Amino acid sequence: MNQSPFIAELTENQIIIRDTVRNFSEKNIRPVVMEYDESQKFPMEIMQQLGELGFLGILVSDEYGGAELGYIEYAIIVEELSRVDPSIGLSVAAHNGLCENHINLFGNEEQKKKYLPDLASGKKIGAWGLTEAVSGSDAAGLKSFAVKDGNYWILNGSKQFTTHGSVGETIVVMAITNKEAKKKGISAFILEKGMDGFIIGKKENKLGMRASDTTQLTFENCKVPAENLLGEEGMGFINSMTVLEGGRISIAANSVGLAQGALEAALKYSQERKQFGKHLSEFQAIQFKMAEMQTNIDAARLLTYRAAWMKDNGIPNTKEAAAAKLFASEIAEKAANEAIQIFGGYGFIKEYPVEKFYRDAKLLTIGEGTSEIQRLVIARDLLKD
Repeated sequence: MNQSPFIAELTENQIIIRDTVRNFSEKNIRPVVMEYDESQKFPMEIMQQLGELGFLGILVSDEYGGAELGYIEYAIIVEELSRVDPSIGLSVAAHNGLCENHINLFGNEEQKKKYLPDLASGKKIGAWGLTEAVSGSDAAGLKSFAVKDGNYWILNGSKQFTTHGSVGETIVVMAITNKEAKKKGISAFILEKGMDGFIIGKKENKLGMRASDTTQLTFENCKVPAENLLGEEGMGFINSMTVLEGGRISIAANSVGLAQGALEAALKYSQERKQFGKHLSEFQAIQFKMAEMQTNIDAARLLTYRAAWMKDNGIPNTKEAAAAKLFASEIAEKAANEAIQIFGGYGFIKEYPVEKFYRDAKLLTIGEGTSEIQRLVIARDLLKD
């Protein structure tokens, strides 16, 4: 077993990956952050460039065109993107960790060969549909259902808050196939944009993460080929929980990157702005704020790397992934808030980056399981026999 990364330093390859993403983000993303935020345009060109770099197939085997990296590299990539634009970090996290990883983990050989190469290369964007208007934190309370009809499953229902719902061409959707079996009666299906009865609905006008596409989906007698059942029938919800466990690591990394970006902006501003004849950075009150931000970021990064390392080494990490996501998302919110306080009135102006970090941060305590759900996951682990 490899030495834990929260004791050892990053490997040479991990440092190269970090620097590559950092340079790409500064050159290609920072100049257009507010353009994408205000237009809510999905950054397809940037995503395709990230695909060419291998960052849209992070966890996929090279057999299917992926980069065949681990969760630590995944966390590094998402963090570095989120340091500049958390919404692009979120899209990369969702593409790699949800749709693509569900197929990667539970698809059969034919499904992997058919779908993973285009997803890993960025030729196609992936979407993943679990949440419904009636089921958020109660993920198993969904109402969408599918009935077998010869060589097809006939799918009816809808999905809410689907990341990449309008731009995704390959979509994994969960639906009830046996109502009496409850959680064990939910199955997963691979859908393709353009299938009969697959309707793309309203694109959400969001507070933050505005460059990351979020859309409603509706299925009206949608004909899904029988071979597009993903995993075993009735295992869709159970498999989804495994997928979400890895997803929580990526949202923790998304949070660390956002907090780091907010701190760097506040630090730079505090060394430039003068009040009462002194730079802001010379005031102890400001120094204390930044010291606490840095300490929290370090702790969140270590929690994230611990969960990632455990995942890479096949060690159960449900509690650790939940703890990383919980702590990192909440300190990201706090870091963004403190950054605005350091900027003062200028922090409220879109000309400066911290107001966007502030808006983006709120989603992190909600998506991939709310903070309340993470606390339940941790408590359940503590109280188990």
